[in-house]
Amino acid sequence: MTNHKRIFVLLILMLMVLAGCEESSPSSRSALFTKVDPAPLTITKNPDQLEQILVEQVKDEASSVKSIYDVAVIKGKKEILVAYKVKHMSRFRMKGIESDLNKILSDKFPDHTFTVSSDYKIFLEAIRLRDKMKNTDYSEKKADKRLKEIISLTNELT
Repeated sequence: MTNHKRIFVLLILMLMVLAGCEESSPSSRSALFTKVDPAPLTITKNPDQLEQILVEQVKDEASSVKSIYDVAVIKGKKEILVAYKVKHMSRFRMKGIESDLNKILSDKFPDHTFTVSSDYKIFLEAIRLRDKMKNTDYSEKKADKRLKEIISLTNELT
C-alpha cells in the first residue's frame, strides 16, 4: 500500500469516528439500556408547588401501567410530554398501551394537554433536555423551544 493510500484510509477512518461522535451526557448514554427513572420536570426554573405535584402525579399515573418500566415527564408552558419505555414482552401492544395511557391521563387531568410517546428517540431527547436544564445558563425560553421541537418530532413520527 502506498503512502498516499494509507493517509487516505486513515483520514476516512478518522472522519467516520468523528461523525459518530455526538454530544451526550452520562445519563443519556445509558438511557436506552437501563432504567433511568428521571425525576419529573417543569420548564419553569422555579415551579410552584402545584406544578411540581402535578408532574409527580402524572409520572405516578404513567408508572402505574404495568407494561411501562421507565417514564420521563416534562411540563412545558402549554403541554406535558410523557415519554416512556415499554417492557420487552409488551412491545406487541404498544399502540394499545399508548391509547390506554392517553385515556388515563386525560381522564385524571382533563385541564392539561398531553403528548405521549413510547419512541426511544423521544425518551432520549427528553433525558437530554433534562440534562441541559441542569445548567443554570440554559434559559426557560430555550427549554420551552426545545420541548416544542421534541413534541413536533413526536407528531412527525406517528
